[in-house]
Amino acid sequence: MGEYLTTIGLEVHVQLKTCSKMFCACSTDFGVDPNTQVCPVCLGYPGSMPVMNREAIRLTVISGLMLGCRINPQSKFDRKSYFYPDMPKNYQITQYDQPLCLGGGVEIEVEGVSRTVGLTRIHLEEDVAKNNHFATWSGIDFNRAGVPLMEIVSEPDMETPAEAFAYLQALRQLLVYAGVSDCNLEEGKMRCDVNVSLRPRGQVELGTKAEIKNLNTFKGVFNALEFEIHRQADVLQGGGRIVQETRRWDADTGQTYSMRSKEDAHDYRYFPEPDLMPVVLPPEVVKEWESALPERPRQRRERFVNDLGLPEYDAGVLAADKDVGDYFEDTLRYVKRPKAVSNWVMTDVLRTLSEQNLPITAFPVKPEALGELIELAETKVINSNTAKQVFGIMLAEGGGAKAIVAARGLAQVSDTGLIEKVVDQAIAENPKSVEDFRLGKDAALKHLIGQVMRLSKGKANPQMVGELLGKKIGRG
Repeated sequence: MGEYLTTIGLEVHVQLKTCSKMFCACSTDFGVDPNTQVCPVCLGYPGSMPVMNREAIRLTVISGLMLGCRINPQSKFDRKSYFYPDMPKNYQITQYDQPLCLGGGVEIEVEGVSRTVGLTRIHLEEDVAKNNHFATWSGIDFNRAGVPLMEIVSEPDMETPAEAFAYLQALRQLLVYAGVSDCNLEEGKMRCDVNVSLRPRGQVELGTKAEIKNLNTFKGVFNALEFEIHRQADVLQGGGRIVQETRRWDADTGQTYSMRSKEDAHDYRYFPEPDLMPVVLPPEVVKEWESALPERPRQRRERFVNDLGLPEYDAGVLAADKDVGDYFEDTLRYVKRPKAVSNWVMTDVLRTLSEQNLPITAFPVKPEALGELIELAETKVINSNTAKQVFGIMLAEGGGAKAIVAARGLAQVSDTGLIEKVVDQAIAENPKSVEDFRLGKDAALKHLIGQVMRLSKGKANPQMVGELLGKKIGRG
């Protein structure tokens, strides 16, 4: 495919985190019984009137500010007409020529190279219903109809599936950090339409694009793009031509299939929504919202490196998920040891979350308790093995680290006299290891330290044990 250039643009649909729908008071709760969160407005009954959701406007503007967009001081809603079972009114209330946000961009990194993917616009609309297809019948759940839906339209700036994948990851991270959406792909709160075209190298004009609709996994976007790029290249190399159409992705077969010819804007017969006033955003309101923006993921990574002295890898892992980063920083309030906290969060905490399939917001060991445990380990009150043991008890039973150590007598022994007695016993019981160590075999020392730890039931200070063994045995 070296003779062709690939051009990719993404239209990402994101459900906003509001309690009620875009134009009515119905709940947006996910997973309830079908058609139980509906009313005359979201069902499109004649005579019903929409009322705009102010919070949805605010969240869209916050998204635009996080993404560096220009905020339109005056925008409006339009009717987009189309006939499909998932649209009860036979038109969708959306934004056409005057959206809330214009321009902006998303910074991505692929194979160590960073660049910015430009945005065309962000507009606000109402979501459609959900079609459910079964073996012998189909049903429509209108609970989703009317949920506030933000559409983020990229410029045709991407050239590879890897760039599209990185774009979606970076976009999702920013939106979750901003608190505008959960971006839960399994619940359909973030979905993607893909536009892709090929053109011969040297040709300035873009090729004819195909649109792949309603992809709800990042892996699906990547795989669908890989297939579609090869499909279009095969058509062009065979002397055929690409037609403008909408296609669907079948993950089971790993192929895209034609659905219908692609509509143009005039096919939708857009016109201003007569039942809604334009949205006017005073500058002071936008400024107020902007002043409350959260720290962006990149800024947080840089702060972790520059202010806390963390390695870049640690900072990247901790800042990748907002809740994980919050947990890390909350723990630092109780123990001022950034690298030690990072080690515990990145290993024991994240491993436990993975094993138990838990979000960190439901993690049973609270930051205060973990901080207390880390402080005990770092000040040598307990050794590393005991710290892991205490962590397991905290997971299973709760409680604070100090209380567990005190109740179970787990504090590390650092009394030189007591340790010396156990060291002498280990030397007496392991003459071969003693001789091996004298002959320069370092593995023998590790064995002797292990024997001392066994005899002391894990309570001896390992560093003191090693020093005493070295002094007592010596080397020839």
